[in-house]
Amino acid sequence: MKIRSIRATPVNIPLRAPYRFSYGSIASVTKTVIELQTEDGVWGLGECADGDRAAEVMRMGERLVGHDIRDISPAMQHCVPGMSYTPWGNVIGDRRIFGGIEMAMWDARGKTEGVPLSRLLGGAVRTEIALTEYFSYRLPGTDEPGEASPADVARFCARMIEDHDAREFEGKVGTVDLAEEVRMVAEVRAAIGDRPLQLDANGKWTLPTARVALRKLMPYDISWFEEPCENYEEMAALRLHFDVSFSTHKVDLPKAVLLGCPDAIVTNINDLGGIRGTVDFIGSCAAMGVGFRFHSGETGVGSAAYLHVSAAMEHVRGASQTLFRWYGDDVIEGGPMVPKSGVVKVPEGPGLGVTIDPVALKRCHERYLSEGAFPAGAAAPLGSAYGSVFRKT
Repeated sequence: MKIRSIRATPVNIPLRAPYRFSYGSIASVTKTVIELQTEDGVWGLGECADGDRAAEVMRMGERLVGHDIRDISPAMQHCVPGMSYTPWGNVIGDRRIFGGIEMAMWDARGKTEGVPLSRLLGGAVRTEIALTEYFSYRLPGTDEPGEASPADVARFCARMIEDHDAREFEGKVGTVDLAEEVRMVAEVRAAIGDRPLQLDANGKWTLPTARVALRKLMPYDISWFEEPCENYEEMAALRLHFDVSFSTHKVDLPKAVLLGCPDAIVTNINDLGGIRGTVDFIGSCAAMGVGFRFHSGETGVGSAAYLHVSAAMEHVRGASQTLFRWYGDDVIEGGPMVPKSGVVKVPEGPGLGVTIDPVALKRCHERYLSEGAFPAGAAAPLGSAYGSVFRKT
């Protein structure tokens, strides 16, 4: 079960229509797909979710050739500094990169042993994972007209109910004039009936603005509000005035316990250093009474990993986020996963339960080479092979 080789391929996954959120608009996402081969010829899949990290994966991977894929803790000690900060490196970046490689180690182990990842983590407590149906203003896309008004967004939500039996909705605010967004939320509420409705401002508002916004939005029965303000202290101040659950992408469990806010942390496997780190963190959240959910944005590889972790961890009870419906491509066989009735089934089969489609991977890599990374940045070196590879000699 020792690592023989690793290759890393940066890819662009296009969205069917660019969507707007408080940071601007986004038409595609850039990810790094990792393929790890063991000396027994088994291939494991992983993903770095924060852009083109191929070069960093290669450098870190060189240190792991010959390492047993089951020895997660020694591998992490070998690759990630044990302190939270060092002036001689990027601890956060190293943790994310290792998390992608570690995902591939788990996948290879599951395939070697012939069992799904959820069983390696203790067994599945659920076989279907609840996901929110996303909405926002969207620009016209290749095969989607987009949504440019409150009525457009409400019609989209109604269509998701009719076509896919969508059960829970989550939408972006903090993108246009507040009065218009209040109209949008009002029309969405009318379109979806009594289904749960969550909002996400991505930390856009100052505390005074957030107070005004929530006073106008809460009458529409908002069940969760993600990052109405940017930091924990401001959300704790909002809690004094509003009876709504808050969530955030910023990971600081001790502060969440100290302040009693936010109610849930929403992040991905990379930010927590891999599957082992994610399982440990979710366990800590459970012990401290803080909720946990996953956020959206990975290819089918990273998504399969968070579906398996969600299946194995009873504490992941709420609906996690997804952009599956909006993906125009993917690197796995069968293309993007399709939620139905508010859930996606956990992939079956050993390991992550998904397989790379070589044609799709090549297509998504070539799209990255021609478009560059999101956000704007340098493309991979021209003339580079599809992916990069090092191999034990």
